[in-house]
Amino acid sequence: MEIYIEKYVDYLKNIKKSSENTVASYQRDLVKFSDFYRENGTEDIRSINETNINTYVLYLEKNGKSMATVSRSIASIKSFFGFLFREKILMDDPSVNIKPPKIEKKVPENNTEEVKKLLFNCIDLTTLNSTDSDESVMKFTQKVNQFDEEFPDLKNVAAICVYPNFAEVVKDTLEVEDVKIACVSAGFPSSQTFIEVKVAETAMAIMEGADEIDIVISVGKFLSGDYETMCDEIQELKATCKEHHLKVILETGALKTAANIKKASILSMYAGADFIKTSTGKQQPAATPEAAYVMCQAIKEYHALTGNKIGFKPAGGINCVNDALIYYTIVKEVLGEEWLNNGLFRLGTSRLANLLLSEIKGEEMKFF
Repeated sequence: MEIYIEKYVDYLKNIKKSSENTVASYQRDLVKFSDFYRENGTEDIRSINETNINTYVLYLEKNGKSMATVSRSIASIKSFFGFLFREKILMDDPSVNIKPPKIEKKVPENNTEEVKKLLFNCIDLTTLNSTDSDESVMKFTQKVNQFDEEFPDLKNVAAICVYPNFAEVVKDTLEVEDVKIACVSAGFPSSQTFIEVKVAETAMAIMEGADEIDIVISVGKFLSGDYETMCDEIQELKATCKEHHLKVILETGALKTAANIKKASILSMYAGADFIKTSTGKQQPAATPEAAYVMCQAIKEYHALTGNKIGFKPAGGINCVNDALIYYTIVKEVLGEEWLNNGLFRLGTSRLANLLLSEIKGEEMKFF
């Protein structure tokens, strides 16, 4: 990208006759933009699209940059790409519709009791530990049963998420309505096993009582460019799930770039995903607002093209109520309020349940 920045700087100096301060300001903004994408594995300027630029803007906001700094950066980026388009270096201008997402600034208005109750109802209450046992999973499920009795004014969690060998334990123990049984499957969390094993494990989980299945894409296949095999596996697993929801985990921390995250999102949806999910929580970084923004943009574009609504689930690293509010705000701003229900929005977490409950009730709660 550096060579194009040099061409643009030369244009500002010699053609547009901009002041030294203006040239220095634009150059500084563009170098930071270039550094961000180089660090995230994007070298070719032709691969940068509108979603990539919006991701960078969100990154600036998330890191506390002032509105003036963000606005100036956007102006620099739009002027730069406009120049490249006019010079026919690029066939399209990816910056033409760019506006600040302002996600972070909208979070406080969503910090309400009503939103926190909705977020609680979107939780996939999860236990995925090597120490899980029939007894511990039974006790875990019994707490969900007790919740309805102790908090009749609140809606329960959306689902209980466990390893597939515990699906029957949850099914036999669960007494409340409207709480689904979700199982990770298909070689979770690495997805490194035979497709026959993935299909068999998924079929057995459903047979044992799973309502929903969470799988991981074959990240290695994707990164090596074998998109066909990755998609074939998702299609085969969706065929195994039939009417049961299939949540497809992208492992966004391994994909690294916005371009990869968007491509994996689109491929997964066309291959049969009912939800796309950020992370397993077993690899860092896990869920991030930047990845969530890209995935929600992909869902929005897919819906516009097909009419199909795909759900979104951030998971891993949701450590506080404000994290959940940020993801809620991204979904609300990008996808709209019709996505704000547990049929299309989930949160993969356990620690968040007590934190949300504490804020709703106004006192520290350690129920789960």
